[in-house]
Parts: sequence; structure tokens; C-alpha cells
Amino acid sequence: MRALLVLAAVDIEARGLARHLGLAPVSGSTFPHFRRGAIEVACIGLRASALEARAAHFQPPRLVISAGACGALAPALAEGALVIPDAVVDEDGARVATSALPGSEARGTLVTVARVVTSAADKARLWMATRALACDMESLPIVRWAQARGAAAAVVRGVSDTAAHGVPADLAAVVADDGRVRTMAAVRAALSRRGALTDALALRRGTTRALAAVAAALARAARA
Repeated sequence: MRALLVLAAVDIEARGLARHLGLAPVSGSTFPHFRRGAIEVACIGLRASALEARAAHFQPPRLVISAGACGALAPALAEGALVIPDAVVDEDGARVATSALPGSEARGTLVTVARVVTSAADKARLWMATRALACDMESLPIVRWAQARGAAAAVVRGVSDTAAHGVPADLAAVVADDGRVRTMAAVRAALSRRGALTDALALRRGTTRALAAVAAALARAARA
């Protein structure tokens, strides 16, 4: 059976999408990995760093989907807004077209960056340089990985932080390279800076809205 293979960077994203879609954990998996029928969700780490190592555990995909949260660059995008690009670019201008996501319309571009964009000013500069709607750190390597293996690749992301807000560096640092949230690091970050707890709660709210929107789009894709 050829699956819809949904790849997310962070443990929270993979678990949240699996919960919305009613997927069960894959027995014996050593990383966040969920499946039901022809839908599969897996965590592949920041910048897709664990994708190659974990790929042997996936069903052969008919469509690979980069899914999860993103940061808005376009000022009009609100928390929870869907970004389904028709191409993914990098900061040097390299451009890779994506496949259609069944049940949804693709438009615009998403830029994949190598670091967390931590401020509204950085987002504004990136928006002016690329005109991309939003940014993430995984979609370009995921799309390239899929296409190199002859699979179609789509992207669906939900906005967790608007163009007016970056992700503070101390909160970004609580996520390990393999995508797992380091609980004690998260507690220390929340307690060590004035306003950090407020920032964390806002990011959690935005991520919750983003994942709900993405899960709905994935459910439409599965039905289609």
C-alpha cells in the first residue's frame, strides 16, 4: 500500500497531527511515528536532520507532505492561516516546484531557512528579499528528498507566529535537533526571562491553531 507520508520536524507537531487524524503509534518505533491505513505521520527532526536515518521505517509513499507550523512573513497572514505553496525556495533563490495537495489550492512560495527567525525585523527583511508568504526550516530538503526518489511532494503549513512576532531564541532552543522538546530546558526558559512565559503561551496557542488547520487539510487530502 502506497501511503500519504506526512513529515513534521518537531515531536509536538507529529503528535498533534496524529491525534487530529486518529492515527496510532507504530509499535516499537524509537521516534514519534504514527500510522493508520494509508496515512502515516513521522517526526524527522529540525532541518529534516533525521529523515535519512528514519526513512527505512516508512511505507513507500505516493505523496510526501511536509507539514507542521511555519512563521508568517506576509503581514496579512493570521495565526492558523494555511500556507500551501506551489514552490519552495531558499534564501539564495533556488526554487523547487511542489505537487498539488489534493483538496486544496496551492499558491505563492515558502522559503526554507537554516535558522529560527527570531524577530519581526528579521521577518520583514526576509519578506522583502524573497516575497515568500512564510518560512520554515524543513520543507525544501523534504521536497528534494521525495523528488529524488520519484515521489510527488507537497507542502502544507499553518502559521504559528505572525509577521509581527518572531520566535525568541531561548524558546527555539528548547527543541533538540531530533525534534524532541527538552522539558527541563523549556521550564528554565520560561522562568529565566521576563515575558518568556507569555511568549511561550502565545507560541503554544499559535501552534495549536496551526496544527488544527493543517490536520483539516490533510484529512481533505486523504479523502481525495
